[in-house]
Amino acid sequence: MESIKDRVALIGAGCTKFGELWDKSYEDMVIEAAYEALEDAGLEVKDIDGWWAATQDTTGFGSSISIPLKIKNKQVSRVENACGTGTEGVRMAAYAVAAGIFDTAMVVGFEKLKDSGWSGLGGVGKVIPGGALPLSVPGMYAMAGIRYFYQYGLKPQEGKEMLGKIAVKSHYNGSLHPKAHFQRAITLEQAINAPILAWPLGLFDCCAVSDGAAAVIITRHDLAKKYRPDPVYIKSIKCIVDASDGYIRDDYDYAHFETDRVFSKAMYEEAGIKDPRKELTAVSLHDCFTIAEAISLEDFGISPAGKVKEDIDAGFFNLHAGGVAVNTDGGLKCFGHPVGATGLRQMYEAYKQLQGKAQKPERQLKDPKFMMIHARGGWPGQTLPIGAILGN
Repeated sequence: MESIKDRVALIGAGCTKFGELWDKSYEDMVIEAAYEALEDAGLEVKDIDGWWAATQDTTGFGSSISIPLKIKNKQVSRVENACGTGTEGVRMAAYAVAAGIFDTAMVVGFEKLKDSGWSGLGGVGKVIPGGALPLSVPGMYAMAGIRYFYQYGLKPQEGKEMLGKIAVKSHYNGSLHPKAHFQRAITLEQAINAPILAWPLGLFDCCAVSDGAAAVIITRHDLAKKYRPDPVYIKSIKCIVDASDGYIRDDYDYAHFETDRVFSKAMYEEAGIKDPRKELTAVSLHDCFTIAEAISLEDFGISPAGKVKEDIDAGFFNLHAGGVAVNTDGGLKCFGHPVGATGLRQMYEAYKQLQGKAQKPERQLKDPKFMMIHARGGWPGQTLPIGAILGN
């Protein structure tokens, strides 16, 4: 099997502010994100060979971007893969460019959720004969939290404090990012005492519903420096899906995400990373809920199983602590989760950080080398991780 490592590069990226964008249509957001990426790369619409529109709920096919961007007589596809929709668009575009089908490709991810009246994730799954009734996604992740506390001997208050520290870290990072939905730091006391949605998950443990769009431009490695002196290369890009039967298996413990373990191992192998704890500068992971962040950091091999609390307490994942910085832009916790845009927003953050062009000096990582991006569709027992490792 061939590898994608260093065969394609990102040469442009754009991102709208995320939030309650009542005064913008999805077309406005697509235009804003796409033209920021085009200007960044020094290109025009006519210069892009292949196009992907990444959206789960907002529109149905390729004309969703061809109309607002006035794309004429080009190949335009629409892609959807649950919460990994945006990253899936990049994966498809990267493979097409690496195969030599296109010299340049652009992926635009977007979602306009606030206008839809959608208030968040509701019931999921099917009624399983002899099994459980459908649960809400917060309920599924809450069970993961309770089980994690039990399995690793955390008292309820210790577990709540662990989750609270994740929220405090993310909100501090988001407070520094001008495009985040939420740009206000919070205290540990606020995080712990917030209204409960599904115990142990309170208001600050759950990501919000937001609008937003983001875009990236990809080209072949041998063309990249024709467009800019500082392209960012894809070292690995993967999507892993299994039979999604965890919640009906007797041996699934709810304290890990099995596909995240397979996914991260495959990513490291392709990128040539031997020790992620030492080699990764930062990780942008799918923190739909704070417990998801804690569990994923263990599944990714960055913290030993059951020991992530020690790293959280030591500040190992904080912005400038010298460990592995996690969700440097505030993550889903501060950007919300407009599904089609999320993976591309993560790409935008990694691209800017690796170029040394984070919007504020206090946000910029020191000498970043590798940044990992991770999105997860599904819920505990049925997960679809998808992501990439980017580097210079």
